[in-house]
Amino acid sequence: MRLFRNRSFAWEFAVTASVLFIVAFIQLFIAPVSALVTVIGGGLVLYAIFCTGKKRYRDMEHLSEELDKILHGTENFFISECKEGELAILNSNIRKMTIKMKEQASQLTHEKILLTDAIADIFHQLRTPLTSMRLTCSMLSEEELSYEDRVRFVRGIKKQLERMQWLVETLLKMSKIEAGTVTFRKDEIKVNDIMEKACEPLLIPLELRGVTLKKDLGDAGLTGDPEWLAEAFGNIVKNCMEHTPEGGSITIDAEENALYTRISISDTGTGFEKEDLPHIFERFYKGKNSSSESVGIGLALCRTIITGLGGTIKAENGKEGGARFEVRFYKSVV
Repeated sequence: MRLFRNRSFAWEFAVTASVLFIVAFIQLFIAPVSALVTVIGGGLVLYAIFCTGKKRYRDMEHLSEELDKILHGTENFFISECKEGELAILNSNIRKMTIKMKEQASQLTHEKILLTDAIADIFHQLRTPLTSMRLTCSMLSEEELSYEDRVRFVRGIKKQLERMQWLVETLLKMSKIEAGTVTFRKDEIKVNDIMEKACEPLLIPLELRGVTLKKDLGDAGLTGDPEWLAEAFGNIVKNCMEHTPEGGSITIDAEENALYTRISISDTGTGFEKEDLPHIFERFYKGKNSSSESVGIGLALCRTIITGLGGTIKAENGKEGGARFEVRFYKSVV
């Protein structure tokens, strides 16, 4: 029988049978009636051992079959419950292991899809400037081209290269944060210091566009990484600047209370279309009011940084028009 191929069971059965045989043999000389009782009782014990072992062997065989199905890619698996102690523990642990492996496999598949989509998006974003640069280079090779045109074309190539560099660097930053390889600092910092650093590179462009920057930050503070926060808020202010007409303004205010620190950035620009609002922070999403040079990645990076630091961000239209961004950093509960 297949059951006796199990060395452990065969050894256990043989030892028990041997002990019962020896006891019955000894009692045969002392009390023959007792020997008969021992033989009958021993037979029942051996039969009980055999039945129990057979059930355990059947359960283990069934468990082995289910594991084999899982290993061969069966999607809808179910490991049946076992009522025995050791086998139940083994069954429970295998169930947990298979569920965890399935979740990991699903996560890997999801990450592969995201990676494929990201590569496709990157290729799409880089293809336009590369095509433009290739055409410009072919024009530069013309001998009759004037000096002024050559300078203009070279400036155009430089602008496209800067755009490509910014795109690649931004995508790398987002990938590092999403992969969990970035360690954010937890410094106690003032919002005013962050905004000074975030807005500094934009002061000249703001002046050239005729856009006024207003700040009312008070003494509000928060806990976070000043470098990454300056990157995030700089992108928000830049977005507001690009959608604010000449003579408009951008207002930044902050409030700190016992629960959170709130930072609001609003402009007097065109605001958001209603259908764009749910997608504002999606990677490579471009709203109806976006400029032709917009890539649709700056606000996605903002959300990645802010959520990575434990904050929240939302976009909405202001009551008096224009766009409004609200960022909150909640304080830790002790």
